[in-house]
Amino acid sequence: MSYPGNTAAARGLALCHVCHRLDPAELHECSRCGSALHLRKADSLQRALALLFTAVILYIPANVLPIMTTLQLGKGEPSTILGGVVLLIKLGSYPIAGVIFIASVMVPIAKLIALFYLVWNGYRSEPASPAQCTQIYRLTELIGKWSMVDVFVVAILVALIHLTGLLVILPGPAAVAFAGVVVSTMLAANSFDTRLIWDRIKDNND
Repeated sequence: MSYPGNTAAARGLALCHVCHRLDPAELHECSRCGSALHLRKADSLQRALALLFTAVILYIPANVLPIMTTLQLGKGEPSTILGGVVLLIKLGSYPIAGVIFIASVMVPIAKLIALFYLVWNGYRSEPASPAQCTQIYRLTELIGKWSMVDVFVVAILVALIHLTGLLVILPGPAAVAFAGVVVSTMLAANSFDTRLIWDRIKDNND
């Protein structure tokens, strides 16, 4: 594979992903920490795409199956994510309902679309603006750090409502599927090598 002339890869140098030391790629191991060196992540686009499809598959049961079951006066009522949002609105918990809706519905969809767009650009012969793609990737990484917020909110909500003794909320199987969506998208973002975005840019000095 050829690399633009103004990159370290074109000069046979590889960056250690652990300690960020720059070493000759022929060493295969970082001279500082001993981690494996590679010019580009192996099968980056393929692995990212496989993880994204996994996330899409898991997203279906995450929204179809109940994410929590509400027990009131001995009667149980399972709720999906959207059903739980509606329930929280009826209970007057508008901030919690808003957080769960944004983090459970809007954020995962936006993250999946963004990552699919990046992978698609990786396969294109003429990709979009590298600077724009890099900004999109950084945004998905930033969102990824907060992807489990709604899961923690549900957990806290379960604990708080248990204390009241009037209403009991139990987590459902959709919580596991949603956690799988979060993990899959995080792994997909980590598998995607952003340097691929810049590899097709011609060296301005050539």
